Amino acid sequence: MAGRKPKVVGFCCERHGMDAAVLSARSGKEFDASVRLVQVPCTGRVDGMHILKALEDGADCVFVLGCLEKNCYYDTGSIEGRKRVEYVKQMLSEVGVEKERVEMFNSASTNAWMFPEIVSKMVALAKKLGPIGGEKQ
Repeated sequence: MAGRKPKVVGFCCERHGMDAAVLSARSGKEFDASVRLVQVPCTGRVDGMHILKALEDGADCVFVLGCLEKNCYYDTGSIEGRKRVEYVKQMLSEVGVEKERVEMFNSASTNAWMFPEIVSKMVALAKKLGPIGGEKQ
């Protein structure tokens, strides 16, 4: 569909993920405002079903943004989040959907520069891949 804006959903931990997004915005860094952010207590709480539901509801790509693995507020939350993301990627691949549509990132709350890069990467990927089962743009 020509001109269709890509749909990207980001699950961000309330400690470092959302802090990086907020600091990025306050610092004047620009990123695609159409990306939908979902604040979660910890990326370890993001279940594979949350990611799959976002894709089912029309997201072209989904990312999970959590604390640095050695600096997670809940100790192993980022590690658990990454395991779930990898599991979902494996499931998508098995059913013929590009596993690249789902990605995990880690950031410190002070890495304001990183958030726009993550958003840009995922939006560009969503544009490249197009809707699931649809035509590529």
